[in-house]
Amino acid sequence: MKRDQLLTRRRLLIAGTGAVGAAATAGVLTPGTGGGPAESVPAAGPQTRRPPHSSAYRLQPLTGYGPPQAAPRRPLVRREPLLRLSGRGRTMVLTFDDGPDPRYTPAILDTLAEYDVRAMFFVCGEMVADNKVLLARMADEGHVVGNHTWSHPLLTRLTRRQIRSQMERTCDVIEEAYGERPEWFRAPYGAWNRAAFQLGAELGMEPLAWTVDTLDWTTPGTRSIVDRVENGAAPGVVVLSHDAGGDRSQSVRALRRYLPELLDSGYHVTVPRRY
Repeated sequence: MKRDQLLTRRRLLIAGTGAVGAAATAGVLTPGTGGGPAESVPAAGPQTRRPPHSSAYRLQPLTGYGPPQAAPRRPLVRREPLLRLSGRGRTMVLTFDDGPDPRYTPAILDTLAEYDVRAMFFVCGEMVADNKVLLARMADEGHVVGNHTWSHPLLTRLTRRQIRSQMERTCDVIEEAYGERPEWFRAPYGAWNRAAFQLGAELGMEPLAWTVDTLDWTTPGTRSIVDRVENGAAPGVVVLSHDAGGDRSQSVRALRRYLPELLDSGYHVTVPRRY
């Protein structure tokens, strides 16, 4: 009888320990908002809604079981920037440069959210420093943030050390506000040089240019911006617009017009993914 009683007590203790361990694991994997475990969803267009991006970096497991993750692969040093989105179907990418600007960026984010569309924002570090809450919103809504240098200089007139400083400072402030370091960069004015490609790759970023320039920075009128986007629409196209650097009210109004028209025409507006 004593042996049976000891075995029974031992089984109860083991069962209780297992229950506590399971509860602790569930607490690590479940978001604090009360939902289930975060799931991985492909980059979205109008058909798919991603969970808040912030969950991906705020809910890291405390311990891991299994093989260690490999270090991120450094991109190849390119001789020219990427211009188009590879892949199948009628996909397009919308990009916005020079922000974030509290006067125009929130309205652009509102329109994108209304149509459940993701975009890319190439931000300047000095703008991020004063508007970190907007990058947090971009992260929560699944947008991709790229590096557009700290103060938007002409890189071809800078030394290698100055270019590195412009890029590194911006990577740091993006990571602080967005939660992740950027994987994409864009040279101001589209002025690339060998040092920019090399340093961008060293910092883990791919260079992305554009296929369609809306020329919205010239304030040509809302209708003109809409026409440039619609006339240039094609599979794989990357559209350049701005959400800062001047009066961008025309850019805001144009997005409200051409975005639903692109979607109605069968285009899937998405963001590029790196693997």
